[in-house]
Amino acid sequence: MAHLTCNFLSYTLRRAVDLTIIFPTMNFSEMMADQPSHQIKAPYPVLYLLHGYANNHATWNGYTRIELFAEERNIAVVMLSAENKAYINHGGDDNYFDFISHELPEFVKTLLPISDRPADTFIAGLSMGGYGSLVHGLSQSERFAAIGSFSGAPGKKNQNKRPEAFDCYHLAERCAAEDRRVPMYISCGDQDELFENNVAFKNHLLALDFDVTWVVGENYLHEWRFWDREVEAFLDWIPRSDPHHIKDGHRRI
Repeated sequence: MAHLTCNFLSYTLRRAVDLTIIFPTMNFSEMMADQPSHQIKAPYPVLYLLHGYANNHATWNGYTRIELFAEERNIAVVMLSAENKAYINHGGDDNYFDFISHELPEFVKTLLPISDRPADTFIAGLSMGGYGSLVHGLSQSERFAAIGSFSGAPGKKNQNKRPEAFDCYHLAERCAAEDRRVPMYISCGDQDELFENNVAFKNHLLALDFDVTWVVGENYLHEWRFWDREVEAFLDWIPRSDPHHIKDGHRRI
């Protein structure tokens, strides 16, 4: 597995941005084969994985086994530093929604053979990142095959102070009205202070006929052991149609 850390100047944010990218490469047995090669048969699917409040591009890799999980499943993972900006636009040089929607995939696909097929593109995150994944996935359902929110922060119906463009409830209603629902994986620990908000949002989605997989983590708080478990479960849950997918199994790492 290639583990890439880079820093580049963003034309959207007008400053340098840190990224960590996990990209599938040959494993030990492939390296020891008769004619090893780094040539690939097709671009790889990609998961945009968003961090929580007070975290950065390196936190997912530091507290979970995401690198192992991704390598086993032949999928690229892109993690960025988004400060505490909630992955939405704030005006001026803080338009993170625009950055993630346009510039980030443009930059990543320039560097690496990553698929641009919506069927191969996924987004997920924890806490603030769960909110971000919901906003981006619901706003741009044509870009993603599935959305994951782990202990996310969807807010409360009719109590959100954010504009409608970044309100999870409003976005879900708009998706349903336009018949462009995306499969959702939503999970939360039952001891998490965000649990009731997640239950309410899950019920809202079900009332709108979304395809929702709902997972309750018994006796879990807002914690990394839960998110480590959930990101692996999400990777096993997502629909895969790419040639790198190993049906009913994983690569041995």
